[in-house]
Amino acid sequence: MKMYLISDNIDTQTGMRLAGVDGVVVHEREELRTALETTLANKEIGIILLTEKFGHEFPDIIDDVKLNHKLPLIIEIPDRHGTGRKSDFITSYVNEAIGLKL
Repeated sequence: MKMYLISDNIDTQTGMRLAGVDGVVVHEREELRTALETTLANKEIGIILLTEKFGHEFPDIIDDVKLNHKLPLIIEIPDRHGTGRKSDFITSYVNEAIGLKL
């Protein structure tokens, strides 16, 4: 299975291309929807990498794909500007998951 990148900036796409991952750069809502539909139709793709910006700006589109498709796996990655998450997001996630404060 292959990985495929849907990014909001060319720098992330360039970095992933150097690692051997194909992808596309999109900026608008309909461009994202079209890119996801095209990617979902390709049965060779097992993982879709999305920059975190899409998860923040278009959560309805991303959630729809996650809920209605078993494959491919969708992973949100930070772009070159870093992550939009809090610095302690992993600790918070573990605390929430197991119910203990670390």
